Amino acid sequence: IEPGDRILMAGGRIGKDGIHGATFSSVEMTEASPTSAVQIGDPITQKKLADFLLEARDAGLYRFVTDNGAGGLSSSLGEMARESGGCKIHLEKAPLKYPGLDPWEILISEAQERMSFAVPPENLAAFLDLAQRRGVEASDLGEFSGDGLFEAYFKGKVVCSLTMEFLHEGNPKLHLKARWTPPRHNEPPVNFWASRDLKADALTLLSALNICSKESWVRQYDHEVQGMSVIKPFVGEKADGPSDAAVIRPLYDRKEGLVVSHGIVPRYSDIDCYHMTACALDEAVRNAVAVGARPGQLAGLDNFCWPDPVESENTPDGQYKLAQLVRSNQALYDYCVAYALPLISGKDSMKNDYGRGKDKISVPPTLLFTVIGRIPDVEKTITMDAKAAGDHVYVLGVTRDEMGASEYYRLLGVTGNAVPKVDAVSALALYNRLADAIEQGLVRSAHDCSDGGLFIALAEVCMAGRLGAKVDLASLPVESAVGTFASDALTSGAKLFSESQSRFVITVTPPNRAAFESLFSASAVDGKSAFAHIGDITAGTELEIHDSSRASVNASSAPLFSAGLDEMFVSWRRPLDW
Repeated sequence: IEPGDRILMAGGRIGKDGIHGATFSSVEMTEASPTSAVQIGDPITQKKLADFLLEARDAGLYRFVTDNGAGGLSSSLGEMARESGGCKIHLEKAPLKYPGLDPWEILISEAQERMSFAVPPENLAAFLDLAQRRGVEASDLGEFSGDGLFEAYFKGKVVCSLTMEFLHEGNPKLHLKARWTPPRHNEPPVNFWASRDLKADALTLLSALNICSKESWVRQYDHEVQGMSVIKPFVGEKADGPSDAAVIRPLYDRKEGLVVSHGIVPRYSDIDCYHMTACALDEAVRNAVAVGARPGQLAGLDNFCWPDPVESENTPDGQYKLAQLVRSNQALYDYCVAYALPLISGKDSMKNDYGRGKDKISVPPTLLFTVIGRIPDVEKTITMDAKAAGDHVYVLGVTRDEMGASEYYRLLGVTGNAVPKVDAVSALALYNRLADAIEQGLVRSAHDCSDGGLFIALAEVCMAGRLGAKVDLASLPVESAVGTFASDALTSGAKLFSESQSRFVITVTPPNRAAFESLFSASAVDGKSAFAHIGDITAGTELEIHDSSRASVNASSAPLFSAGLDEMFVSWRRPLDW
Protein backbone atom coordinates (compact mmCIF):
# COMPACT_ATOMS: atom_id res chain seq x y z
CA ILE A 1 0.00 0.00 0.00
CA GLU A 2 1.31 3.43 -0.94
CA PRO A 3 0.43 6.75 0.74
CA GLY A 4 -2.30 8.30 -1.37
CA ASP A 5 -4.01 4.99 -2.21
CA ARG A 6 -7.77 5.26 -1.77
CA ILE A 7 -9.65 3.41 0.97
CA LEU A 8 -12.58 1.50 -0.57
CA MET A 9 -15.20 -0.53 1.26
CA ALA A 10 -17.33 -2.88 -0.85
CA GLY A 11 -20.18 -5.29 -0.15
CA GLY A 12 -22.73 -5.00 2.63
CA ARG A 13 -23.84 -1.95 4.56
CA ILE A 14 -23.00 -1.17 8.17
CA GLY A 15 -25.53 -1.72 10.94
CA LYS A 16 -25.64 -2.15 14.68
CA ASP A 17 -25.49 -5.93 14.29
CA GLY A 18 -22.05 -7.15 15.25
CA ILE A 19 -21.20 -4.25 17.53
CA HIS A 20 -19.08 -5.67 20.34
CA GLY A 21 -18.82 -9.01 18.54
CA ALA A 22 -15.10 -9.30 19.27
CA THR A 23 -15.41 -8.11 22.84
CA PHE A 24 -18.51 -10.27 23.33
CA SER A 25 -16.43 -13.35 22.48
CA SER A 26 -13.73 -12.26 24.94
CA VAL A 27 -15.81 -12.10 28.11
CA GLU A 28 -17.99 -14.51 30.05
CA MET A 29 -21.55 -14.65 28.77
CA THR A 30 -24.22 -13.45 31.19
CA GLU A 31 -27.86 -12.40 31.06
CA ALA A 32 -26.62 -8.87 30.39
CA SER A 33 -24.60 -9.83 27.29
CA PRO A 34 -25.44 -7.60 24.28
CA THR A 35 -27.87 -9.10 21.77
CA SER A 36 -26.38 -6.95 19.00
CA ALA A 37 -23.16 -8.96 19.04
CA VAL A 38 -24.43 -11.48 16.47
CA GLN A 39 -24.16 -10.37 12.85
CA ILE A 40 -26.96 -10.76 10.33
CA GLY A 41 -25.77 -12.61 7.24
CA ASP A 42 -26.70 -11.94 3.61
CA PRO A 43 -25.46 -14.73 1.32
CA ILE A 44 -26.54 -13.02 -1.91
CA THR A 45 -24.44 -9.95 -1.12
CA GLN A 46 -21.60 -12.25 -0.09
CA LYS A 47 -21.68 -14.13 -3.40
CA LYS A 48 -21.73 -10.97 -5.51
CA LEU A 49 -18.88 -9.50 -3.47
CA ALA A 50 -16.77 -12.66 -3.82
CA ASP A 51 -17.22 -12.74 -7.61
CA PHE A 52 -16.46 -9.03 -7.87
CA LEU A 53 -13.34 -9.41 -5.73
CA LEU A 54 -11.90 -12.07 -8.04
CA GLU A 55 -12.67 -10.08 -11.17
CA ALA A 56 -11.14 -6.91 -9.72
CA ARG A 57 -8.10 -8.92 -8.66
CA ASP A 58 -7.60 -10.35 -12.15
CA ALA A 59 -7.87 -6.84 -13.58
CA GLY A 60 -5.23 -5.57 -11.13
CA LEU A 61 -7.50 -2.84 -9.74
CA TYR A 62 -6.35 -3.01 -6.09
CA ARG A 63 -3.10 -3.51 -4.21
CA PHE A 64 -4.36 -4.98 -0.95
CA VAL A 65 -7.55 -6.43 0.48
CA THR A 66 -8.78 -7.72 3.82
CA ASP A 67 -12.16 -8.55 5.31
CA ASN A 68 -14.10 -6.61 7.92
CA GLY A 69 -14.17 -9.28 10.61
CA ALA A 70 -13.57 -8.64 14.31
CA GLY A 71 -13.51 -4.91 14.95
CA GLY A 72 -14.86 -3.97 11.52
CA LEU A 73 -13.20 -1.02 9.83
CA SER A 74 -11.11 -0.25 12.90
CA SER A 75 -9.30 -3.58 12.52
CA SER A 76 -9.22 -3.98 8.75
CA LEU A 77 -7.99 -0.45 8.09
CA GLY A 78 -5.82 -0.43 11.19
CA GLU A 79 -4.01 -3.49 9.88
CA MET A 80 -3.82 -2.18 6.33
CA ALA A 81 -2.57 1.24 7.42
CA ARG A 82 0.48 -0.41 8.92
CA GLU A 83 1.62 -1.08 5.35
CA SER A 84 1.58 2.60 4.35
CA GLY A 85 2.15 4.23 7.74
CA GLY A 86 -1.28 5.71 8.42
CA CYS A 87 -4.78 6.43 7.13
CA LYS A 88 -7.55 9.04 7.12
CA ILE A 89 -11.11 7.67 7.18
CA HIS A 90 -14.31 9.70 6.61
CA LEU A 91 -16.99 7.69 8.39
CA GLU A 92 -19.97 9.67 7.06
CA LYS A 93 -19.20 8.25 3.61
CA ALA A 94 -19.81 4.67 4.76
CA PRO A 95 -23.22 3.33 3.63
CA LEU A 96 -25.52 2.38 6.52
CA LYS A 97 -28.39 -0.08 6.79
CA TYR A 98 -30.41 2.60 8.59
CA PRO A 99 -29.74 6.05 10.11
CA GLY A 100 -28.79 6.66 13.71
CA LEU A 101 -25.39 5.03 14.09
CA ASP A 102 -22.81 6.96 16.08
CA PRO A 103 -19.33 7.36 14.55
CA TRP A 104 -17.79 4.80 16.92
CA GLU A 105 -20.46 2.29 15.92
CA ILE A 106 -19.67 2.78 12.23
CA LEU A 107 -15.99 2.26 12.96
CA ILE A 108 -16.23 -0.97 14.97
CA SER A 109 -19.39 -2.68 13.66
CA GLU A 110 -18.73 -6.19 12.38
CA ALA A 111 -21.70 -6.25 10.00
CA GLN A 112 -20.93 -8.97 7.46
CA GLU A 113 -20.12 -9.29 3.75
CA ARG A 114 -17.71 -6.34 3.64
CA MET A 115 -14.15 -6.06 2.35
CA SER A 116 -11.68 -3.17 2.58
CA PHE A 117 -9.43 -2.40 -0.41
CA ALA A 118 -6.39 -0.26 -1.10
CA VAL A 119 -6.95 1.12 -4.61
CA PRO A 120 -4.39 3.25 -6.48
CA PRO A 121 -5.95 6.63 -7.46
CA GLU A 122 -5.52 5.88 -11.15
CA ASN A 123 -7.65 2.72 -10.75
CA LEU A 124 -10.44 4.32 -8.72
CA ALA A 125 -12.81 5.02 -11.60
CA ALA A 126 -12.39 1.52 -13.08
CA PHE A 127 -12.89 -0.07 -9.65
CA LEU A 128 -16.12 1.85 -8.99
CA ASP A 129 -17.39 1.21 -12.52
CA LEU A 130 -16.84 -2.56 -12.23
CA ALA A 131 -18.56 -2.59 -8.82
CA GLN A 132 -21.60 -0.79 -10.25
CA ARG A 133 -21.83 -3.15 -13.21
CA ARG A 134 -21.66 -6.17 -10.91
CA GLY A 135 -24.28 -4.86 -8.51
CA VAL A 136 -21.81 -4.42 -5.64
CA GLU A 137 -21.98 -1.29 -3.51
CA ALA A 138 -18.53 0.31 -3.16
CA SER A 139 -17.67 3.50 -1.27
CA ASP A 140 -14.56 5.68 -1.20
CA LEU A 141 -13.92 6.31 2.52
CA GLY A 142 -10.63 8.21 2.41
CA GLU A 143 -6.99 7.58 1.80
CA PHE A 144 -3.94 5.85 3.20
CA SER A 145 -1.23 8.18 4.47
CA GLY A 146 2.32 7.98 5.71
CA ASP A 147 2.16 10.37 8.66
CA GLY A 148 2.08 7.67 11.35
CA LEU A 149 -1.51 8.37 12.41
CA PHE A 150 -4.74 6.37 12.33
CA GLU A 151 -7.35 9.12 11.96
CA ALA A 152 -11.13 8.91 11.65
CA TYR A 153 -13.36 11.90 10.80
CA PHE A 154 -17.10 12.38 10.95
CA LYS A 155 -18.54 15.32 9.05
CA GLY A 156 -15.25 17.17 9.20
CA LYS A 157 -14.51 16.55 12.88
CA VAL A 158 -11.77 14.28 14.18
CA VAL A 159 -13.37 11.50 16.22
CA CYS A 160 -10.31 9.26 16.55
CA SER A 161 -6.58 9.96 16.31
CA LEU A 162 -4.07 7.32 17.39
CA THR A 163 -0.43 6.85 16.52
CA MET A 164 0.24 3.71 14.54
CA GLU A 165 2.85 2.71 17.12
CA PHE A 166 0.31 2.87 19.95
CA LEU A 167 -2.35 1.13 17.88
CA HIS A 168 -0.13 -1.87 17.14
CA GLU A 169 2.35 -1.94 20.01
CA GLY A 170 0.53 -0.19 22.85
CA ASN A 171 -1.29 -3.18 24.28
CA PRO A 172 0.70 -4.65 27.20
CA LYS A 173 1.51 -8.34 26.94
CA LEU A 174 -0.10 -10.78 29.33
CA HIS A 175 2.22 -12.83 31.54
CA LEU A 176 0.26 -15.88 32.61
CA LYS A 177 1.00 -19.03 34.57
CA ALA A 178 0.03 -22.50 33.41
CA ARG A 179 0.26 -25.67 35.46
CA TRP A 180 -0.39 -29.13 34.05
CA THR A 181 -1.43 -31.92 36.38
CA PRO A 182 -2.62 -35.03 34.52
CA PRO A 183 -6.12 -35.89 35.79
CA ARG A 184 -7.12 -39.35 36.94
CA HIS A 185 -10.60 -40.62 36.13
CA ASN A 186 -12.75 -43.54 37.14
CA GLU A 187 -12.35 -46.82 35.27
CA PRO A 188 -14.97 -49.53 34.68
CA PRO A 189 -14.90 -52.53 37.02
CA VAL A 190 -12.38 -55.28 36.35
CA ASN A 191 -13.78 -57.94 33.99
CA PHE A 192 -16.78 -55.74 33.20
CA TRP A 193 -16.82 -57.14 29.63
CA ALA A 194 -17.99 -60.50 30.95
CA SER A 195 -21.37 -59.05 31.90
CA ARG A 196 -21.93 -56.94 28.79
CA ASP A 197 -24.46 -57.71 26.05
CA LEU A 198 -22.37 -56.61 23.06
CA LYS A 199 -25.28 -56.49 20.63
CA ALA A 200 -27.41 -54.36 22.96
CA ASP A 201 -24.46 -52.05 23.56
CA ALA A 202 -23.75 -51.81 19.82
CA LEU A 203 -27.32 -50.81 19.00
CA THR A 204 -27.37 -48.32 21.88
CA LEU A 205 -24.15 -46.77 20.58
CA LEU A 206 -25.77 -46.23 17.19
CA SER A 207 -28.24 -43.94 18.99
CA ALA A 208 -25.54 -41.82 20.68
CA LEU A 209 -25.97 -38.18 19.66
CA ASN A 210 -22.39 -37.98 18.36
CA ILE A 211 -22.94 -41.07 16.20
CA CYS A 212 -26.59 -41.15 15.09
CA SER A 213 -27.71 -40.00 11.65
CA LYS A 214 -27.67 -36.22 11.16
CA GLU A 215 -29.51 -36.44 7.84
CA SER A 216 -32.68 -34.74 9.09
CA TRP A 217 -30.57 -31.72 10.05
CA VAL A 218 -28.27 -31.59 7.05
CA ARG A 219 -31.10 -31.90 4.53
CA GLN A 220 -32.43 -28.54 5.74
CA TYR A 221 -29.47 -26.84 4.05
CA ASP A 222 -28.69 -26.53 0.37
CA HIS A 223 -25.45 -28.35 -0.42
CA GLU A 224 -26.04 -28.39 -4.19
CA VAL A 225 -25.54 -24.71 -5.05
CA GLN A 226 -24.22 -24.58 -8.64
CA GLY A 227 -24.14 -28.39 -8.77
CA MET A 228 -20.41 -28.66 -8.09
CA SER A 229 -20.51 -31.51 -5.58
CA VAL A 230 -18.82 -34.78 -6.54
CA ILE A 231 -19.08 -36.44 -3.14
CA LYS A 232 -22.06 -35.18 -1.18
CA PRO A 233 -22.75 -35.19 2.58
CA PHE A 234 -24.63 -38.46 2.16
CA VAL A 235 -23.80 -41.34 -0.19
CA GLY A 236 -24.76 -44.93 -0.82
CA GLU A 237 -27.65 -46.75 -2.44
CA LYS A 238 -30.25 -44.36 -1.02
CA ALA A 239 -27.94 -41.41 -0.34
CA ASP A 240 -28.15 -41.68 3.44
CA GLY A 241 -24.68 -42.95 4.39
CA PRO A 242 -22.46 -40.35 6.14
CA SER A 243 -19.60 -39.21 3.90
CA ASP A 244 -16.14 -38.87 5.39
CA ALA A 245 -15.54 -35.68 3.42
CA ALA A 246 -17.07 -33.50 0.73
CA VAL A 247 -15.54 -33.15 -2.72
CA ILE A 248 -16.44 -30.40 -5.16
CA ARG A 249 -15.40 -29.74 -8.76
CA PRO A 250 -15.27 -25.95 -9.06
CA LEU A 251 -14.15 -25.86 -12.71
CA TYR A 252 -16.23 -27.93 -15.10
CA ASP A 253 -13.54 -28.06 -17.78
CA ARG A 254 -11.00 -29.68 -15.43
CA LYS A 255 -10.99 -32.93 -13.48
CA GLU A 256 -9.34 -31.35 -10.44
CA GLY A 257 -11.38 -31.12 -7.26
CA LEU A 258 -11.30 -29.77 -3.74
CA VAL A 259 -11.83 -31.88 -0.64
CA VAL A 260 -13.10 -30.47 2.67
CA SER A 261 -13.13 -32.52 5.88
CA HIS A 262 -13.24 -32.00 9.63
CA GLY A 263 -12.15 -33.53 12.91
CA ILE A 264 -13.46 -32.78 16.41
CA VAL A 265 -13.33 -34.85 19.65
CA PRO A 266 -13.84 -32.58 22.69
CA ARG A 267 -14.53 -35.67 24.84
CA TYR A 268 -10.80 -36.40 24.91
CA SER A 269 -9.99 -33.05 26.52
CA ASP A 270 -11.26 -34.56 29.79
CA ILE A 271 -8.06 -36.62 29.78
CA ASP A 272 -5.47 -34.61 27.81
CA CYS A 273 -5.88 -31.74 25.36
CA TYR A 274 -2.63 -32.72 23.65
CA HIS A 275 -4.15 -35.97 22.44
CA MET A 276 -7.56 -34.35 21.87
CA THR A 277 -5.91 -31.99 19.39
CA ALA A 278 -3.82 -34.71 17.77
CA CYS A 279 -6.91 -36.88 17.28
CA ALA A 280 -8.98 -34.03 15.84
CA LEU A 281 -6.22 -33.23 13.34
CA ASP A 282 -5.71 -36.87 12.45
CA GLU A 283 -9.44 -37.41 11.96
CA ALA A 284 -9.65 -34.50 9.53
CA VAL A 285 -6.66 -35.76 7.56
CA ARG A 286 -7.82 -39.37 7.37
CA ASN A 287 -11.33 -38.27 6.35
CA ALA A 288 -9.77 -36.45 3.41
CA VAL A 289 -7.55 -39.42 2.57
CA ALA A 290 -10.57 -41.75 2.71
CA VAL A 291 -12.14 -40.12 -0.35
CA GLY A 292 -8.95 -39.88 -2.39
CA ALA A 293 -6.85 -36.97 -1.13
CA ARG A 294 -3.13 -37.32 -0.59
CA PRO A 295 -1.05 -36.08 2.37
CA GLY A 296 1.26 -33.28 1.30
CA GLN A 297 -1.50 -31.66 -0.77
CA LEU A 298 -3.59 -30.59 2.22
CA ALA A 299 -3.85 -27.44 4.32
CA GLY A 300 -5.47 -26.94 7.71
CA LEU A 301 -7.57 -24.51 9.69
CA ASP A 302 -7.67 -24.55 13.50
CA ASN A 303 -10.78 -23.31 15.28
CA PHE A 304 -10.36 -23.05 19.07
CA CYS A 305 -13.43 -22.89 21.29
CA TRP A 306 -12.06 -22.62 24.82
CA PRO A 307 -13.15 -21.70 28.34
CA ASP A 308 -11.49 -18.70 29.97
CA PRO A 309 -7.85 -19.76 30.53
CA VAL A 310 -6.88 -16.74 32.65
CA GLU A 311 -6.77 -17.36 36.38
CA SER A 312 -9.07 -15.06 38.36
CA GLU A 313 -11.57 -15.08 41.19
CA ASN A 314 -14.20 -16.36 38.77
CA THR A 315 -11.75 -18.80 37.18
CA PRO A 316 -9.78 -20.39 40.01
CA ASP A 317 -8.70 -23.26 37.72
CA GLY A 318 -7.25 -20.88 35.14
CA GLN A 319 -3.72 -22.29 35.39
CA TYR A 320 -5.00 -25.76 34.52
CA LYS A 321 -7.16 -24.50 31.64
CA LEU A 322 -4.22 -22.51 30.31
CA ALA A 323 -2.03 -25.61 30.54
CA GLN A 324 -4.65 -27.45 28.48
CA LEU A 325 -4.36 -24.68 25.86
CA VAL A 326 -0.57 -24.89 25.88
CA ARG A 327 -0.70 -28.65 25.38
CA SER A 328 -3.23 -28.28 22.57
CA ASN A 329 -0.99 -25.84 20.73
CA GLN A 330 2.02 -28.07 21.26
CA ALA A 331 0.16 -30.93 19.61
CA LEU A 332 -0.97 -28.64 16.81
CA TYR A 333 2.66 -27.79 16.12
CA ASP A 334 3.95 -31.35 16.44
CA TYR A 335 1.39 -32.97 14.14
CA CYS A 336 1.19 -30.20 11.54
CA VAL A 337 4.95 -30.45 11.16
CA ALA A 338 4.83 -34.25 11.08
CA TYR A 339 2.11 -34.24 8.40
CA ALA A 340 3.62 -31.31 6.44
CA LEU A 341 0.26 -29.63 6.94
CA PRO A 342 0.36 -25.81 6.78
CA LEU A 343 -2.18 -23.88 8.81
CA ILE A 344 -3.58 -21.28 6.42
CA SER A 345 -6.25 -19.84 8.71
CA GLY A 346 -7.94 -20.26 12.05
CA LYS A 347 -9.96 -18.71 14.82
CA ASP A 348 -9.87 -18.64 18.57
CA SER A 349 -12.66 -17.96 21.03
CA MET A 350 -11.24 -18.02 24.54
CA LYS A 351 -14.12 -16.99 26.80
CA ASN A 352 -16.73 -19.66 26.26
CA ASP A 353 -18.29 -19.44 29.69
CA TYR A 354 -21.74 -18.54 30.91
CA GLY A 355 -22.35 -17.03 34.32
CA ARG A 356 -25.63 -16.71 36.13
CA GLY A 357 -25.23 -15.56 39.69
CA LYS A 358 -22.70 -17.83 41.37
CA ASP A 359 -23.14 -20.54 38.75
CA LYS A 360 -20.68 -20.88 35.91
CA ILE A 361 -20.85 -23.20 32.91
CA SER A 362 -17.78 -23.66 30.70
CA VAL A 363 -17.51 -25.48 27.40
CA PRO A 364 -15.01 -28.33 27.27
CA PRO A 365 -11.75 -27.28 25.61
CA THR A 366 -12.48 -27.93 21.95
CA LEU A 367 -10.52 -27.76 18.71
CA LEU A 368 -12.36 -28.11 15.42
CA PHE A 369 -9.78 -28.92 12.77
CA THR A 370 -10.69 -28.44 9.11
CA VAL A 371 -8.72 -29.71 6.13
CA ILE A 372 -8.92 -28.49 2.56
CA GLY A 373 -6.96 -30.07 -0.23
CA ARG A 374 -6.51 -30.68 -3.91
CA ILE A 375 -7.63 -33.87 -5.63
CA PRO A 376 -6.02 -34.26 -9.08
CA ASP A 377 -8.85 -36.30 -10.61
CA VAL A 378 -12.34 -36.35 -9.10
CA GLU A 379 -13.22 -39.40 -11.20
CA LYS A 380 -10.91 -41.46 -8.97
CA THR A 381 -12.57 -40.45 -5.69
CA ILE A 382 -14.40 -43.10 -3.68
CA THR A 383 -17.20 -43.18 -1.12
CA MET A 384 -17.74 -45.04 2.15
CA ASP A 385 -20.62 -47.38 1.26
CA ALA A 386 -20.31 -51.10 0.55
CA LYS A 387 -20.73 -51.69 -3.17
CA ALA A 388 -21.31 -55.41 -3.85
CA ALA A 389 -21.59 -58.79 -2.22
CA GLY A 390 -18.36 -60.74 -2.40
CA ASP A 391 -16.12 -57.73 -1.90
CA HIS A 392 -13.43 -58.26 0.72
CA VAL A 393 -13.42 -56.23 3.94
CA TYR A 394 -10.10 -54.99 5.31
CA VAL A 395 -9.11 -52.97 8.34
CA LEU A 396 -6.11 -50.66 8.00
CA GLY A 397 -4.31 -49.52 11.13
CA VAL A 398 -3.73 -50.98 14.58
CA THR A 399 -6.44 -51.29 17.23
CA ARG A 400 -5.33 -50.73 20.82
CA ASP A 401 -7.11 -50.78 24.15
CA GLU A 402 -7.74 -47.02 23.98
CA MET A 403 -11.19 -46.65 25.45
CA GLY A 404 -10.62 -43.50 27.50
CA ALA A 405 -13.36 -40.87 26.98
CA SER A 406 -14.86 -43.08 24.27
CA GLU A 407 -18.49 -43.14 23.31
CA TYR A 408 -18.65 -46.65 24.76
CA TYR A 409 -17.31 -45.55 28.15
CA ARG A 410 -19.84 -42.72 28.15
CA LEU A 411 -22.47 -45.42 27.81
CA LEU A 412 -21.09 -46.95 31.01
CA GLY A 413 -20.89 -43.63 32.84
CA VAL A 414 -17.10 -43.69 33.19
CA THR A 415 -14.29 -41.70 31.60
CA GLY A 416 -11.20 -43.89 31.86
CA ASN A 417 -7.65 -42.75 31.25
CA ALA A 418 -6.31 -44.53 28.14
CA VAL A 419 -7.05 -41.77 25.62
CA PRO A 420 -6.29 -42.63 21.96
CA LYS A 421 -2.85 -41.52 20.82
CA VAL A 422 -1.74 -40.77 17.28
CA ASP A 423 1.48 -42.28 15.90
CA ALA A 424 2.19 -39.70 13.22
CA VAL A 425 4.99 -41.63 11.52
CA SER A 426 3.04 -44.85 11.00
CA ALA A 427 -0.18 -42.96 10.23
CA LEU A 428 1.47 -40.92 7.49
CA ALA A 429 3.01 -44.04 5.93
CA LEU A 430 -0.40 -45.72 5.98
CA TYR A 431 -2.15 -42.68 4.48
CA ASN A 432 0.31 -42.45 1.62
CA ARG A 433 -0.11 -46.18 0.93
CA LEU A 434 -3.89 -45.82 0.91
CA ALA A 435 -3.63 -42.82 -1.42
CA ASP A 436 -1.57 -45.00 -3.78
CA ALA A 437 -4.18 -47.77 -3.63
CA ILE A 438 -7.02 -45.37 -4.42
CA GLU A 439 -5.01 -43.77 -7.22
CA GLN A 440 -4.45 -47.22 -8.74
CA GLY A 441 -8.16 -48.08 -8.54
CA LEU A 442 -7.67 -50.90 -6.03
CA VAL A 443 -10.12 -49.65 -3.40
CA ARG A 444 -13.88 -49.84 -3.83
CA SER A 445 -14.87 -48.06 -0.61
CA ALA A 446 -13.14 -46.52 2.38
CA HIS A 447 -14.52 -45.32 5.70
CA ASP A 448 -12.61 -44.03 8.69
CA CYS A 449 -13.02 -45.43 12.21
CA SER A 450 -13.80 -42.68 14.69
CA ASP A 451 -16.63 -42.19 17.22
CA GLY A 452 -17.74 -45.57 18.51
CA GLY A 453 -14.87 -47.49 16.92
CA LEU A 454 -14.80 -50.35 14.44
CA PHE A 455 -18.37 -51.55 14.94
CA ILE A 456 -19.85 -48.15 14.07
CA ALA A 457 -17.69 -47.93 10.94
CA LEU A 458 -18.76 -51.41 9.82
CA ALA A 459 -22.42 -50.69 10.54
CA GLU A 460 -22.35 -47.44 8.55
CA VAL A 461 -20.64 -49.13 5.59
CA CYS A 462 -23.29 -51.86 5.53
CA MET A 463 -26.27 -49.54 6.10
CA ALA A 464 -25.16 -47.14 3.36
CA GLY A 465 -24.76 -49.98 0.86
CA ARG A 466 -27.87 -51.89 1.99
CA LEU A 467 -25.66 -54.97 2.25
CA GLY A 468 -24.59 -57.33 4.99
CA ALA A 469 -21.13 -58.46 6.06
CA LYS A 470 -19.52 -61.37 7.86
CA VAL A 471 -16.34 -60.46 9.73
CA ASP A 472 -13.98 -62.19 12.16
CA LEU A 473 -12.07 -60.02 14.62
CA ALA A 474 -9.43 -62.74 15.07
CA SER A 475 -7.29 -61.32 12.28
CA LEU A 476 -7.67 -57.68 13.35
CA PRO A 477 -4.31 -55.89 13.75
CA VAL A 478 -4.16 -55.28 17.53
CA GLU A 479 -1.68 -54.18 20.15
CA SER A 480 -2.07 -54.64 23.89
CA ALA A 481 -1.03 -52.17 26.57
CA VAL A 482 2.22 -54.08 27.04
CA GLY A 483 3.02 -54.13 23.34
CA THR A 484 1.99 -57.69 22.46
CA PHE A 485 0.26 -58.41 19.18
CA ALA A 486 -1.55 -61.68 19.85
CA SER A 487 -5.08 -61.69 18.49
CA ASP A 488 -6.52 -62.39 21.92
CA ALA A 489 -4.55 -59.54 23.52
CA LEU A 490 -7.74 -57.45 23.45
CA THR A 491 -11.26 -58.42 24.42
CA SER A 492 -13.85 -58.60 21.68
CA GLY A 493 -15.52 -55.51 23.11
CA ALA A 494 -12.31 -53.50 23.00
CA LYS A 495 -11.76 -54.56 19.39
CA LEU A 496 -15.25 -53.38 18.48
CA PHE A 497 -15.48 -50.14 20.43
CA SER A 498 -11.95 -48.83 20.98
CA GLU A 499 -11.46 -45.48 19.25
CA SER A 500 -7.81 -45.96 18.24
CA GLN A 501 -6.91 -43.44 15.57
CA SER A 502 -5.62 -43.70 11.99
CA ARG A 503 -7.84 -46.69 11.05
CA PHE A 504 -10.07 -47.43 8.06
CA VAL A 505 -12.58 -50.02 6.94
CA ILE A 506 -11.81 -50.81 3.29
CA THR A 507 -13.60 -52.93 0.70
CA VAL A 508 -11.78 -54.42 -2.28
CA THR A 509 -13.10 -56.43 -5.23
CA PRO A 510 -11.82 -60.02 -5.51
CA PRO A 511 -9.83 -59.30 -8.71
CA ASN A 512 -7.93 -56.53 -6.90
CA ARG A 513 -7.19 -58.49 -3.74
CA ALA A 514 -3.70 -59.65 -4.68
CA ALA A 515 -2.55 -56.23 -5.87
CA PHE A 516 -4.04 -54.54 -2.82
CA GLU A 517 -2.38 -56.92 -0.37
CA SER A 518 0.91 -56.67 -2.22
CA LEU A 519 0.84 -52.90 -1.92
CA PHE A 520 0.25 -53.02 1.83
CA SER A 521 2.42 -56.01 2.66
CA ALA A 522 5.50 -53.79 2.87
CA SER A 523 3.81 -51.57 5.44
CA ALA A 524 4.45 -52.46 9.06
CA VAL A 525 3.71 -50.74 12.35
CA ASP A 526 5.85 -51.76 15.32
CA GLY A 527 6.53 -55.09 13.72
CA LYS A 528 2.84 -55.83 13.17
CA SER A 529 1.18 -55.75 9.77
CA ALA A 530 -1.05 -52.67 9.72
CA PHE A 531 -3.73 -54.24 7.57
CA ALA A 532 -5.83 -57.38 7.63
CA HIS A 533 -8.60 -59.07 5.69
CA ILE A 534 -11.33 -59.54 8.30
CA GLY A 535 -14.27 -60.74 6.21
CA ASP A 536 -16.51 -60.15 3.22
CA ILE A 537 -19.57 -58.19 2.16
CA THR A 538 -22.64 -60.40 1.83
CA ALA A 539 -25.90 -60.17 -0.10
CA GLY A 540 -27.92 -60.55 3.11
CA THR A 541 -29.17 -58.00 5.58
CA GLU A 542 -27.10 -58.99 8.62
CA LEU A 543 -23.82 -57.66 10.00
CA GLU A 544 -22.40 -60.82 11.57
CA ILE A 545 -19.55 -60.37 14.04
CA HIS A 546 -17.25 -63.27 15.00
CA ASP A 547 -14.09 -63.44 17.11
CA SER A 548 -12.67 -66.94 16.71
CA SER A 549 -9.56 -65.95 18.69
CA ARG A 550 -11.63 -65.81 21.88
CA ALA A 551 -14.22 -68.52 21.19
CA SER A 552 -14.05 -72.01 22.60
CA VAL A 553 -13.26 -74.83 20.19
CA ASN A 554 -16.84 -76.08 20.22
CA ALA A 555 -18.34 -72.65 19.70
CA SER A 556 -15.80 -71.27 17.23
CA SER A 557 -18.38 -70.98 14.46
CA ALA A 558 -20.93 -69.10 16.57
CA PRO A 559 -20.98 -65.31 16.09
CA LEU A 560 -20.56 -62.87 18.94
CA PHE A 561 -23.77 -61.34 17.65
CA SER A 562 -25.60 -60.52 14.45
CA ALA A 563 -27.33 -57.19 13.85
CA GLY A 564 -29.86 -56.68 11.07
CA LEU A 565 -29.87 -53.63 8.84
CA ASP A 566 -33.41 -52.76 9.87
CA GLU A 567 -32.71 -52.77 13.60
CA MET A 568 -29.47 -50.82 13.10
CA PHE A 569 -31.32 -48.21 11.04
CA VAL A 570 -33.97 -47.86 13.75
CA SER A 571 -31.35 -47.21 16.42
CA TRP A 572 -29.26 -44.93 14.20
CA ARG A 573 -32.09 -42.75 12.95
CA ARG A 574 -34.33 -42.57 16.01
CA PRO A 575 -32.69 -39.71 18.01
CA LEU A 576 -32.80 -36.95 15.37
CA ASP A 577 -35.31 -38.26 12.85
CA TRP A 578 -38.01 -36.01 11.43
